[in-house]
Amino acid sequence: MIRSMTAYGASRLEAEQGVLAAEVRSVNNRFLDLNLRIPEDLRFAEGAVRELVNRHALRGKVEIKLSYSVVERDALRPFDEAAVQALAGQLAWARRHIPDLPAPTLAELPREGLARSGLDAAIWQPLCEQACTQALKEFQAAREREGARLAQAMLQMAEDITDIVDRVQAELPELVRQHQDRIAQRLREALLAASPEGFSAISGAELTARIAQEASLFGLRVDVAEEITRLRSHLQELRDILNGAHASATRGSGKRLDFLFQEMNREANTLGSKAAALTVTQAAIDLKLLIEQMREQAQNIE
Repeated sequence: MIRSMTAYGASRLEAEQGVLAAEVRSVNNRFLDLNLRIPEDLRFAEGAVRELVNRHALRGKVEIKLSYSVVERDALRPFDEAAVQALAGQLAWARRHIPDLPAPTLAELPREGLARSGLDAAIWQPLCEQACTQALKEFQAAREREGARLAQAMLQMAEDITDIVDRVQAELPELVRQHQDRIAQRLREALLAASPEGFSAISGAELTARIAQEASLFGLRVDVAEEITRLRSHLQELRDILNGAHASATRGSGKRLDFLFQEMNREANTLGSKAAALTVTQAAIDLKLLIEQMREQAQNIE
């Protein structure tokens, strides 16, 4: 399965203790660059969150954000009578020095059961893992949808490349024949220019052999059968990767594709250097353009 490195996922988990929200977003990057934005109260869950992300992503600049809110139940708790009496004594003492000191509000009075500080890791870490798992599931689905669109676009470009390769291969015999005709015409013109009786000085067999030799040398110079064979092989490899035919290509397909496009570009360059006609030169340029477009698309693939 081809996966994009650009995606977003989010989740919101409501529990008895409070509400926990998780967001995951990523963009393309050569390596895995993980940035965690976690409140200090939830820092104990950092290791588990990192492990979860590492199981879902190989490459990309990934940012994961956690936020929480605790259910306020303090208003339902009874006041701590002893603590309130102690506070009243302190307030009376302070007013002897600062007569206009205001009294605390009802919400500021101490209540029973408020001795704890921070969040209970045993309760909140599983909640963090659950929220991150849900967000990563949505994140992964988005990556696969985008990856499928990228794969489809590249498969269409691969078909365009195949059409160009087929056209070049079909034109090669005609190019050799045209070159053979040109050689024959030039030889005739050269003999006639040297002597009106030039053809009497060379036999038909010798002339035919010379033409065949020149045509053979030209055919060797413009022979791109090896390049075409390699391009077809690379195109089949490309289809196998994009269709998930390789079991080992389900993860890390982006690097495989990047290497494959380098090899395809090398064959297109060689094809251009052996071009025997303007049509072959144009075909090589079109091939390089399509390969570059596919390479740009592959930059977003994990």
